[in-house]
Amino acid sequence: MKSVIAEDLVKTYRKGSVKALDGLSLDVTEGTVLSVLGPNGAGKTTTVRILATLLAPDSGRATVAGIDVIKNPEKVREVIGLSGQYAAVDETLTGWDNLVMFGQLYHLGKTKSVARANELLEKFSLTDSARRPIKTYSGGMRRRLDLAASLIVRPKVLFLDEPTTGLDPRGRQEMWGVIEELVKDGVTLLLTTQYLEEADQLADEIVVIDYGKVIARGTSDALKKQVGGERLEVIVEQNQISAVAEIVERVSGASASIDEGLRKITAPVSSGSTALVEVLRAMDTSGIHPLDIALKRPSLDDVFMSLTGHAAEDQVVEVAKKARGGRP
Repeated sequence: MKSVIAEDLVKTYRKGSVKALDGLSLDVTEGTVLSVLGPNGAGKTTTVRILATLLAPDSGRATVAGIDVIKNPEKVREVIGLSGQYAAVDETLTGWDNLVMFGQLYHLGKTKSVARANELLEKFSLTDSARRPIKTYSGGMRRRLDLAASLIVRPKVLFLDEPTTGLDPRGRQEMWGVIEELVKDGVTLLLTTQYLEEADQLADEIVVIDYGKVIARGTSDALKKQVGGERLEVIVEQNQISAVAEIVERVSGASASIDEGLRKITAPVSSGSTALVEVLRAMDTSGIHPLDIALKRPSLDDVFMSLTGHAAEDQVVEVAKKARGGRP
């Protein structure tokens, strides 16, 4: 059963001069995680805002938990949770006060609001800081509290719009752990992110969007294969580039990309660590000692370069130019 369905969504801004969504379609199976992957300006947040009834599409249709988001937005809001890119909490209140306030806004009543607040504070490891003002919280603590607030009414479907934006690596790992626990509890999740590793960690399936359109969909492994899997990168002295490129191509069975300025040779490899060892042995036999050698997993730009022919940041610049009427 599909918990979320979006069909041919179109949304424009600035009197049609900027098309945020251009016929976007996706769906999320009940009890699974779908990650919508793309850079800033790709249409991720617009998609979430439409599905969460905060924004009306120009055309197309969408349902959440079988409810039409345009015809019955009030009913949709009763079954969803939403956590945006920035923590929507009152910094002057304590964490406990914030959650109790959200519970009362959802008409749970004081007793149930207090019980639910205490339950969520424990679940998100915030009990010790529950009575501290939010302004004293770290970024990761604020994000966890914001996520807790979105779960006050035990939603069937949860929308997380770039939940780890602005977090350091430790905070990101902590948030991933929290999200994984939610999935175990059976929540259907649509997650937007700019981070391929985040989608890799959390998603059952990934949708890649570009200029408001879905350009690829599949599991993490399927998308990685589409962009060439792992890449072997070797940095050597200038006079060794040709010899090392020949070794890398022989081992990988693929054409190597050479960056003369960085003295870097790169090639896709399917055998991973085996290829790394073979290249090292061949270079050692030839008396070549690399300045650096590593296996790299595909990055967001690798995905976009493969699927669209341009890097992720190129799209951000283009979207910004459109918003300014084409001016550079």
